[in-house]
Amino acid sequence: MDLADWAALLTAATAAGWVDAVVGGGGLIILPTLLLVAPTIAPQTALGTNKIAAFSGTSAAVLTFARKVPMRWRLLLPGALIAAVTAAAGSAAVALIDREYFIPIVMAVLIGVAIFVTARPSIGVTMATDPPTRRKTILVVALAAGLIGAYDGLLGPGTGTFLIITFATLLGTEFVRAAAMAKVINCGSNLGALIFLGATGHVLWTLGLAMAAANIVGSVIGSRMALARGAGFVRAVLLVVVIGMVIRLGWQQFG
Repeated sequence: MDLADWAALLTAATAAGWVDAVVGGGGLIILPTLLLVAPTIAPQTALGTNKIAAFSGTSAAVLTFARKVPMRWRLLLPGALIAAVTAAAGSAAVALIDREYFIPIVMAVLIGVAIFVTARPSIGVTMATDPPTRRKTILVVALAAGLIGAYDGLLGPGTGTFLIITFATLLGTEFVRAAAMAKVINCGSNLGALIFLGATGHVLWTLGLAMAAANIVGSVIGSRMALARGAGFVRAVLLVVVIGMVIRLGWQQFG
């Protein structure tokens, strides 16, 4: 790769970190750029190299959010562990499953998310006045970590978005707090996928570490903006990113 290729990848990693910190979906920025710059790279290697940046960025976002947002660590850390295990299992299945079958499904889900958020403007803007029971909260976090974590290892793009929508809808959590919770779970899923893909030789470590540094910069900026501007800002970015992901996946599938 030449200097222009490196510049493109580092710029993409920075932008992905910003998007991921606010609403998730940074994978749809880094992965296409990586495959474009290095067209001969194996999909598993692209995914594994991306996971270094993704794990670094989500870790930085967790630290930034934790300074301002109350974090229920006894609930979220076990969720992150579940996500790590299921993401590793998802990564193991990448070579066995044709990922193209998942693209129309993901598009349909994302379109549903966009319609839902548009039709329900109160979702994620304020905390629920009647908070869920502890049992329901544990169940929602565990199921979201397990199912969405597996998806992160298998395909990836939109993981943070799906987690935020799940927590905002089912737990009545406002978007900034939902984003903070999502980063902890997403951190676990990124780590699980990275460990598996690294152990199986599907990581370009030098490139991945350089992208990780850029991703951290974008992630810190994004999480600070989410904290400063509040739920309305996160909701607006969420809609833009969801629509962008639908267009990008549609172009990939049908273009």
